[in-house]
Amino acid sequence: QVHLVESGGGLVHPGGSLRLSCAASGSIRSIYTMGWYRQAPGKERELVATITNGGITNYADSVKGRFTVSRDDAKKMVYLQMNSLKPEDTAVYYCNAAVTTTTFRNLEVWGQGTLVTVSS
Repeated sequence: QVHLVESGGGLVHPGGSLRLSCAASGSIRSIYTMGWYRQAPGKERELVATITNGGITNYADSVKGRFTVSRDDAKKMVYLQMNSLKPEDTAVYYCNAAVTTTTFRNLEVWGQGTLVTVSS
């Protein structure tokens, strides 16, 4: 099995910063694209940012210039640095990864989510 566990969510004032972390564990042979998605109340889940194992990043237009995605393959971690946060960034943030297991199964794995609330 493969698991993703997020951390770092919480309450922050508008204009503030938060850093989300996601740790992958389990029977992992390789990790390909990792990323972050979010789901606000009453809305569909949407892409926030992704990063390939080659370091190529992709961002939603709404977070470009404010959020930065990075990864540490040695630690099997992906991060999301969020700056200049706005109330509309309030959502549950989910970590996502495309992995190949030690038994050569290709899986798309999701974390359980971490809540980010931006409010004064």
